Amino acid sequence: MATILDIRPLDLVADFPAIPAGWAYLDTAATAQKPQVVIDAITRAYGTTYATVHRGVYQRSADMTLAYEAARQRVARFIGAKADEIVFVRGATEGINLVAHCWPDKRRVLLSQLEHHSNIVPWQLAGWQIDVCPLTPDGRIDLDAAEAILTPDHAMVAFAHVSNVLGSVLDARRAAELAHRVGAKLLLDGCQAVPRLPVDVQALDCDFYVFSGHKLYGPTGIGVLWGRGDLLDVMPPFMGGGAMIDRVTFERTTYAPPPARFEPGTPHITGALGLHAAIDYVEAIGLEAIHAHETALVKLARDRLSAINSVRLFGPEDSAGIVSFAIEGVHPHDVGTILDEGQVAIRAGHHCAQPLMDVLGVPATARASFGVYNSAADVEALARGVERVTRIFG
Repeated sequence: MATILDIRPLDLVADFPAIPAGWAYLDTAATAQKPQVVIDAITRAYGTTYATVHRGVYQRSADMTLAYEAARQRVARFIGAKADEIVFVRGATEGINLVAHCWPDKRRVLLSQLEHHSNIVPWQLAGWQIDVCPLTPDGRIDLDAAEAILTPDHAMVAFAHVSNVLGSVLDARRAAELAHRVGAKLLLDGCQAVPRLPVDVQALDCDFYVFSGHKLYGPTGIGVLWGRGDLLDVMPPFMGGGAMIDRVTFERTTYAPPPARFEPGTPHITGALGLHAAIDYVEAIGLEAIHAHETALVKLARDRLSAINSVRLFGPEDSAGIVSFAIEGVHPHDVGTILDEGQVAIRAGHHCAQPLMDVLGVPATARASFGVYNSAADVEALARGVERVTRIFG
């Protein structure tokens, strides 16, 4: 059994001004708190260096354009991609919608039972025929079942790299192999992966990868769609407006090459600069160190919670940074409310994964998710809170 002494803290909570002493923030899977360096980067961008990008001929605009494009290059290095394959979007949701609507070969798409709604609804709206891959008993995407389901009629496979509810990690390389074997493309939802695992899209051999900045300790309203260059080239624009055009007349418009083709209007300039700072922050810590830290916290949390009567844990034991659970006879919203009284912040609900709740046989779960600022003391506060819940409802 894991103990407090097994956890080597990263001791980074002081970097996060929104986390007061004694508050256990365990909702990082929903959104990560922001380190001061990210806040400072956004403040500078709006304060002393602000200007529009791509259009101005004056020096301030040229400088901001360089900074904005440097953020694109930084993202590319972070995931092993080329800069002209990085599309800035509002978040992973927009990135998935873009691919679902703009991929020219809309036939069948294979999803899994654990997908977030943002990796289900866009395919429905865009008119794809959806097939669903089941899960293994411990809550992983069953790739043996996927192999049996996939046919040449499938144009796309879209899976979560890490589940936002169960924390289960996909064998992405094998998923890519299975998709490509039948001529399909693989899109990975990397929202829960990029804050806690090293990601190299070339090594994963996927075709599209999406993630949101706010789960990576960056600002809200900025996200990334990566696509292989030859695939982005064949996709039409998702939305029209300024900056995404080549030539406009009332009779006909031609479009800019990617990534500009998919970035209409004035972009979220300060969001991109904040994301740049967030990536610098995460990589200075080291994703291997972050993964090891969160793995230890998950083990401790699962050990502590499993020892409490009436607690049911979901997902694999080696989940990445996330522990979902239920208490027999207690609604997760009540769990979350009582924990909040003890200064422990968790998520309670269906986590935008209602089909998965149906599979698990529960209306909702309580979810604790960890970040670089968490410690074994936070896990102990969680366990004490859960014990209090069981006493109240016992």
